[in-house]
Amino acid sequence: MIKVASYNIRKSIGTDRRRRPDRTLHVLREIDADVIALQEADRRFGTRAAVLTPHLLSEHSPWKPVSFGIRQTSIGWHGNAILVRKEAQILDCEAIHLPALEPRGAVVADVRIGGTALRVVGMHLDLSGLWRRRQANAILAHLASSSRQYPTILMGDLNEWSRGSGCLRDFGRDFSIADTGRSFHAHRPVARLDRIIVSPDLRITDTGVHESVTARIASDHLPVWAELARS
Repeated sequence: MIKVASYNIRKSIGTDRRRRPDRTLHVLREIDADVIALQEADRRFGTRAAVLTPHLLSEHSPWKPVSFGIRQTSIGWHGNAILVRKEAQILDCEAIHLPALEPRGAVVADVRIGGTALRVVGMHLDLSGLWRRRQANAILAHLASSSRQYPTILMGDLNEWSRGSGCLRDFGRDFSIADTGRSFHAHRPVARLDRIIVSPDLRITDTGVHESVTARIASDHLPVWAELARS
């Protein structure tokens, strides 16, 4: 049905310490996903401006950002952003405030792609295991309380080093976790920090970690992807 991807772009600062949004975009074009969740998509200081600007995306990519309308120069919320193909219809979107010691958030968008409505969640969870579990449960509670339900895809940098405990156990109660592989550190991947998680009405048909030459330089994380079909 569709291809999705999650990528912590590290504000487009590569392992060579150079900020290159064009290089980030090159990696995204290599993956060529229909829906992309980005983490660390904004600059850290000042106006928290997006590193992949709407103009850059409009002129040099097949995607558009979901506009959450929170910060004028940002394409997301606390660095979380969602890109969809330009022909996709955005039905609804909102930010989710997460419990945290430091500012954290998630974003959710309902989109229609090829006649199918989907709910997409982008997230970047805490370094602390306790707070990760609280944040995971806040996201799950938010989804459960929605008056309208759609097939749901959750994607992001979970910062979870374990294979099946902590917040992965919480998400895994009602969702399936794609076996995407090791994505961190880009030079020598040892941890599965980046995850794609889907509701039971979606079937994971293929998964992977994008390990091109450019991807190994563009960020300290490698992108992960999954191909999905309706169950």
